[in-house]
Amino acid sequence: MNSTDGVEEAVAAAFREEWGQVVATLIRVTGDWDLAEECAQDAFAQALDRWRRDGVPRRPGAWLTTTARNRALDVLRREAVGAAKLREAAVLTRDGHDEYDESGVEDDRLRLIFTCCHPALPIEARVALTLRTLAGLTTPEIARAFLVPEVTMAQRLVRAKRKIRNAGIPYRVPPEHLLPERTTGVLGVLYLLFNEGYAASSGADLMRTNLTAEALRLTRLLARLMPDEPEVLGLLALLLLHDARRATRVNTVGELVTLEDQDRTEWDRAEIDEGTGLLETALRRGSPGPYQIQAAIAACHTTAATAEETDWADIAALYGELTRFVPSAVVRLNRAVAVGMAQAPDAGLALVAELETEGELSGYHLLPATRADLLRRSGRTAEAAAAYEQALELVVNDAERRFLEKRLAECRSA
Repeated sequence: MNSTDGVEEAVAAAFREEWGQVVATLIRVTGDWDLAEECAQDAFAQALDRWRRDGVPRRPGAWLTTTARNRALDVLRREAVGAAKLREAAVLTRDGHDEYDESGVEDDRLRLIFTCCHPALPIEARVALTLRTLAGLTTPEIARAFLVPEVTMAQRLVRAKRKIRNAGIPYRVPPEHLLPERTTGVLGVLYLLFNEGYAASSGADLMRTNLTAEALRLTRLLARLMPDEPEVLGLLALLLLHDARRATRVNTVGELVTLEDQDRTEWDRAEIDEGTGLLETALRRGSPGPYQIQAAIAACHTTAATAEETDWADIAALYGELTRFVPSAVVRLNRAVAVGMAQAPDAGLALVAELETEGELSGYHLLPATRADLLRRSGRTAEAAAAYEQALELVVNDAERRFLEKRLAECRSA
């Protein structure tokens, strides 16, 4: 591959696929989070020049990891003014070095998630740090996902890394008796990782399939590690039921296709069957939780033969139950959609109006987009057009922007 565009595409693809693995490996062997990120970034920068000159290597991930490791070795040797630093540098020269991990889990990325999700860190910091180190999201992207200013998120990340360093938090999957205290955080991180891939917070494409695939892979690993934990099974079921619809969420030109317009014959039946089976197993444990409820909602959609046969009353009731576990404004917005579909658009609009008055979701494009959709369904197209215009001022994903523009045009011409 000699073209500039080809190399840039190869490096971009490697970043999507390998960033988390490179950083996780470097953190394991150096114990220095900032150094790991710095050396990973340097390796990707070198790849642009070296791959253009020498061609794209057969195993880009291995090339990037080796390059980042060598860069870390150079830095540590340069800074090696004491015996401790020299020992760190020596460690990097040994292939296959690893610390004993009694969990038996050898996956660096799963270790990284458990380290990020140490209970000493606030839950927001756990999620943000994982999205940064594992998924390679930029600080502005993570800030948008959390609906907070970029400066706030940057400070949150710095404090989290400092806490891990100063507290000497080990880089490993904890022993079995300590797993439960981190389960909630780990599940939250895996779900956010999947969501960032399923509906990217920014960029040209609606989906980042490498992130959804990675979240599924890691959740499967977690389910093998904790096979009796119903919420772990619930999350795996939820991800499978969402992923089953992945191929139909955009059309051949990359435009968003709504759930009611998707071709249900193209949904992945194997994933639906596996997801519903896992959900039934989890529910039999008699300990319902937020992921099992969300999986039940997803199952209502994926098992309906047609969009018209969707049981919106059940979905609205499940969202009501979900608010007991997760009383967030986003969950209440989703419930407003379900109530609007189950009863009448005006019923949903009343719930949306409450959220607008509270102001927690100001700046979130799906708030005016939801109001616009309910107004459109009730035939109030002029008001719907105004709401779509508001949503367009806030949306940052190009695929969603094109969809909102299409809806706006439909309302204006009605």
